[in-house]
Formats: sequence, C-alpha cells, structure tokens
Amino acid sequence: QVQVAESGGGWVQPGGSLRLSCAASGGSIVNMYVLSWYRQAPGKERELVASITSAGTVLYADSVEDRFTISRDNAKNTVDLQMNALKEEDTAVYYCALDQDWGQGTQVTVSS
Repeated sequence: QVQVAESGGGWVQPGGSLRLSCAASGGSIVNMYVLSWYRQAPGKERELVASITSAGTVLYADSVEDRFTISRDNAKNTVDLQMNALKEEDTAVYYCALDQDWGQGTQVTVSS
C-alpha cells in the first residue's frame, strides 16, 4: 500500500499564496493513473479541487480555475498544488489522493 503524506498547509491572508506538496512512499506515481487534491470545509462535503492523470490531462474545479495549479514531479515522487489569490472560502482541510490511497490531510486557513 502506498503511503501518502501532505505538507505545506497553514494560515495565509486573503490574496496570499501557499504551495501544498504530496509525497508518495512505497510506490511510484509514474505507475498511478490519477493524482488528485480534494478539500473539505467545515460542514461541507469533500470536493475535488484538481487532478492530473498519467496522460497529463488536468482538471480543476470551477472555483479554483486560473488560481490553482497542480503539478507532478516524477523524480521526486510528489504532486504539488500551487494556490494563488487565496480566498476565505478556500479554507478547508486539503487531501491528496493517489489513485485509491489517501493522505491524512493538511489544514489551509485563509483569513485576515
């Protein structure tokens, strides 16, 4: 089973940026089909934020299009999520999912 670990969460003011990183151990992301970031805000259902497939197809939620960028580094075995122009509504726990394996999540708080 692949171990998934997220990092990079924290507190940022509206308009700021954060970069989340997802590290895989026990398996190579090269062999994985879909690498994804999800988030879950308090009182809301978990939602897909962004995903990238082995073929390089990228998908973003409408709410983060043009602000977030997902990328993969096969050499480092990581999947990153660059988040710019953050809004208070981006506050959530962010989870990395590598095919069927999930991390524990990292908190992102956007507030003034």
